[in-house]
Amino acid sequence: MPKNKKTRALLIGVSLAVSASFVVVGCGNQQKQAQSQGAQVKAMQVIQQDTPLTSEFAGQIVGKDEVKVQSKVSGNVVEKYVKGGQWVEAGQPLYRIDDRQYRSAVWQAQANYAQAQATLGNAQNDLGRYEQLVQSNAISRQTYDNQLSTVNAYQAAADAAHALLIKAQQDLADTTIYAPMSGQLAVDDVAVGTFATAGSTGLVTIGSANPVYAQFNVSETDYIDYMNTAMQGGNQDNIVVNITLSDGTEYPLNGKIVEQDRALSSNTGTLTFKALFDNPNGMLMPGMFARVRLSGQSIPNAILVPQRAVQQLLGKSFVMVVNGDGKSEARNVTLGEKVGSYYVIKEGLTAADVVVVEGLSNLQEGMPLNVTMVTADDMGFSMITDMTKFDSNAISGDSAK
Repeated sequence: MPKNKKTRALLIGVSLAVSASFVVVGCGNQQKQAQSQGAQVKAMQVIQQDTPLTSEFAGQIVGKDEVKVQSKVSGNVVEKYVKGGQWVEAGQPLYRIDDRQYRSAVWQAQANYAQAQATLGNAQNDLGRYEQLVQSNAISRQTYDNQLSTVNAYQAAADAAHALLIKAQQDLADTTIYAPMSGQLAVDDVAVGTFATAGSTGLVTIGSANPVYAQFNVSETDYIDYMNTAMQGGNQDNIVVNITLSDGTEYPLNGKIVEQDRALSSNTGTLTFKALFDNPNGMLMPGMFARVRLSGQSIPNAILVPQRAVQQLLGKSFVMVVNGDGKSEARNVTLGEKVGSYYVIKEGLTAADVVVVEGLSNLQEGMPLNVTMVTADDMGFSMITDMTKFDSNAISGDSAK
């Protein structure tokens, strides 16, 4: 190879080597620069404030008063004065049972009672005469005492006959069935001709429409939290109950808890509550699903962090905080209630801490941080839970018992 060609090849090799060294040095400088800048994260100051506590549960509307109307006497239904779905007033006649046998029973009882009274009257007259005779020693005292016993026996027989007459009259009156309360009839009404067995056959169901209950079930854990918060926040009678219907409509009137079961259900492990709501327009109907929200209590000086800042691993909860050196530091925390977009932190943080809310994916403890401070408004965090949608199938079967 000519000398000039060897020289040219050597120069080209040196040039390539120098270029490669610049590339390596450049990449190393970029990595060092990135490390010096720190991981890009967004963080916000921990919030400390008196926090209204809101709890939500799946529930169902049930009637406050509901009665399955039954006949006190047996017989065929011969008249029907109402139809299913109709509104009725207390004391309004609903059905009439065939009363022929009951009318005959009244006549028979009247005759028996009259006969018993006549027999008693004769015995009492004889006793009056015996009383005068025994005073004049015309008859023995034993004869008088025997007559007195006879009068008492006839008196008892007359009383029994009178009781049977009253029973027969009541049975006759019971052949007409009246509404036991004001309310709306269900459409389970039976037809004329149905044989009604006393105390067994349901003729129609009647229920009140105003007020109504919103019934819901609370887990054991939620119940304990509820009681702890009630004791911490004051009188639990101040709890306000609101309901949101299945289409997202919020019912305009507030309710109040009026009933609480005495024990947890053995099947579901939940405790049943009932909240009473006025229903003047009949908007709430038994069987409707509703999301029940309890409010009115608050946790004083609660420590709050966004839910998205909380990470969980092996049953432990922790957050990444920005320490005094501008590096990431993992803090174990004890979680309390959820309040909108936040968790209440029972232990592990103070109001002076700054928590990382974005950029947690590959963040490890001890990494330098390039922090952008944000606010709750910047991130769209809220104290209010979105209740516009919920799955009515999530309601347990016990809530409709």
